[in-house]
Amino acid sequence: MKTLAFLKQHKDRWWALPLILPVALLPLMSSASTYTHLNGGMIALYYLPLAFLLSSMLFFGLAALPGIALALFCRYYPSAGLYETAAVICHFIIPLILSWGGYRVFVPRRNMVSYGDPQLMAQRIFWQVFCPSTLFLLLFEFAVYLGVYESRQSMSGLNPLSIRTLINYQGLLVGTLTGIPLSYLLIRIIRHPGYVIGLASQIRGQIDKKVGATELIVWSAAVGGLLILLLVPVSESSSIFSTNYTLSLMMSVMLWGSMRFGYKLMTLIWTPVLILSIHYFYRYVPLYQGYDIQLAITSSSYLVYSFVVIYMAILATRQRAIIRRANRLAFLDPVLHMPNLRALSRSLSKSPWSALCILRIPELEILGRNYGVLLRIHYKQKLAEWIQSSLQQNESIYHLSGYDLAIRLNTESHASRIEALDERIKEFRFIWDGMPLQPLVGISYCCVRSPVNHLYLLLGELSIIADLSLLTNHPENLQQRGAVNLQRKLKDKVAMMNCLQSALDQNEFTLMALRVQGVRGDHYHEILLRMPNEKGEFISPDKFQPVAQEFGLSSRVDLWVLEHTLQFLNEHRERLPGERFAINLSPSTICRAQFPFEVNRLLKKYAVEAWQLIFEITECSGFGNTELADQNLKHLQQLGCRIAIDDFGTGYASYARLKNVDADILKIDGSFIRHIADNSLDYQIVASICHLARMKKMLVVAEYVESEEIRSAVNALGIDYLQGFLIGEPEYLETLLSPQASEMNA
Repeated sequence: MKTLAFLKQHKDRWWALPLILPVALLPLMSSASTYTHLNGGMIALYYLPLAFLLSSMLFFGLAALPGIALALFCRYYPSAGLYETAAVICHFIIPLILSWGGYRVFVPRRNMVSYGDPQLMAQRIFWQVFCPSTLFLLLFEFAVYLGVYESRQSMSGLNPLSIRTLINYQGLLVGTLTGIPLSYLLIRIIRHPGYVIGLASQIRGQIDKKVGATELIVWSAAVGGLLILLLVPVSESSSIFSTNYTLSLMMSVMLWGSMRFGYKLMTLIWTPVLILSIHYFYRYVPLYQGYDIQLAITSSSYLVYSFVVIYMAILATRQRAIIRRANRLAFLDPVLHMPNLRALSRSLSKSPWSALCILRIPELEILGRNYGVLLRIHYKQKLAEWIQSSLQQNESIYHLSGYDLAIRLNTESHASRIEALDERIKEFRFIWDGMPLQPLVGISYCCVRSPVNHLYLLLGELSIIADLSLLTNHPENLQQRGAVNLQRKLKDKVAMMNCLQSALDQNEFTLMALRVQGVRGDHYHEILLRMPNEKGEFISPDKFQPVAQEFGLSSRVDLWVLEHTLQFLNEHRERLPGERFAINLSPSTICRAQFPFEVNRLLKKYAVEAWQLIFEITECSGFGNTELADQNLKHLQQLGCRIAIDDFGTGYASYARLKNVDADILKIDGSFIRHIADNSLDYQIVASICHLARMKKMLVVAEYVESEEIRSAVNALGIDYLQGFLIGEPEYLETLLSPQASEMNA
């Protein structure tokens, strides 16, 4: 055992495998080479020893030199003598060292990568095929010219550019092109026999997934049949298929294999087929006039066919690897490196029944905003790792956009398993910069049957139920929580969104005006928006504005109201001189950087003065603690527009927020005004608001003034403007053009 461990530890030392393998395998490689006579001399159609010795150098480096020298000495000394053997050793070692050294210099990092990498193909062809073959042939011709190789004078003609030299060169090129990968693989298997298992796995991985047993059998039969035809001796009764024409057919079949079976398998098949074909070349290249030319052409075919087969196998293998990687990445989130929604859809389609579970962590939005998006990424990754250990082999966790995760479970005992999963999630602790975080996780689930055609709608329903789970602190089943009602609400929401879109595109909105009367005699009108439904009935903003906000249509609606209001003022400026209108703005509009510029553009387009516009904002929209919203409000005031705070008193921390915001008008919410005459608490609240407004030099508007008692109470508090059914009810905007309205406005 100690001896085996010692040999395994030192197998790459110069006195171990680098010394033994060349001595043992060089005779075998020499016997695989093919020589023939041509014009009274010897030529090499296929020469393998150079490729084998270069492979030894590539594997063991300089440690292979003693073994190479010893192998060459044992091979040539008995027949050539000491002087010529020494020349042969130098003849081999010089191109080997130069080629190996050049390759190591120009490919320093990936020089030991197995063959088949297209990125290394150019370097390997130059340093392992062209360079050693050229140097070897040049040194051989030079040595023969000097008379060093007396025993090999017949391998070189009087003219170094003769057909004999060309065939020798082609034999060297095809030998290194096909022999180095084969020798490299042989040495690697001897050095590590377990590599055979990995090689078989690589071969299976490179074969096209669409290749079946039938195709493999047909291809093998075609190769075997063509090889038999090629090796049948030529006679007077031979057909064209017994000539080198069969090589062209073999080339086509090999290209078929290259495109379908990958580089590894084709290398193992093509090189033995090529060696066998070259070894029995005389069976399809008979002796006749022009034999030397035909032999040179056939030799070039070996080289060209080998290059094309190998190159196409590399390209096809690389292309399939890229496609597989692209397909794999298509089902993987590039940031979290977790399966995505597409992977979830594929997984659901593969299982007849599945339990689909949604994990919702809304606090991640706030945590990510305060501590960076990296926290959200790491939290999802760590939570997925924490949960994965509780899942079965074919179950997985999937990344959804935002702060959601999805889990596909097997349906067997899924309810009890989700309960256990909920307990495990509650035990999860996430540490960020030494700070323990444990955000609440809402869990919803349902059973689905393949195929799931409306996965996106289903995920939306599960998200709503997951929000409910955050309140109950318990996993919620979609089927038990009224999926039908959720679907109906979702359909109603989509229908409302379509109605909104149609109203915007077809200008189907209706503008109405509500009078705001000043105690000093002046007035203005608040613009109200109504949307007709299919029956022609009006839909109030409290029904469609939330949908517009959710689907990102609020800004378009506000701009529609603004532009049509300004257009009305422009068309009727003579009938309504100095008329002012108040327009309500949504939160998304206030936070748009381009909104003040759009207002300025529309004012210039319709030639309306900025003081004729009052923009009403609610507390939540105006006081979003965003610098952009404050900048936009200031920009609008600089244009000359006035800012009104609507529904004051219903938001959070109204006084504290009002302290830091400059507005022109303060509208007190009607919930305080409605009972001001008979509720002393409401009266005191309104009085305090009025006192604060005077300190801020703001005008005050009282909403919901619906009786004379309320009018008297608000007048006693010194409120500047009144609004309500006692003052006037909403009316069509065109009604302001009537003579009665003109007299009232006057």
